[in-house]
Amino acid sequence: MKPLNIVAVLLIIAGGFGLVYGSFSFTKETQEAKLGSLELTVQDRQTVNIPEWAGIAAIVAGALLLMVPKTS
Repeated sequence: MKPLNIVAVLLIIAGGFGLVYGSFSFTKETQEAKLGSLELTVQDRQTVNIPEWAGIAAIVAGALLLMVPKTS
């Protein structure tokens, strides 16, 4: 498989996941205070929303890349 086809398939898969799930969350640990050997950390859960248009655009871009004429 050519690298361009791999990128196209990955775009289509990523766009599909973006449309199905719509967002993803991750935990970010930050150091709030440090007093000698005592350390206070806070875990913040952050959510990133993926716009519907971004998922559709990724799928369309992947499909267009698959249709690029093969040049040898």
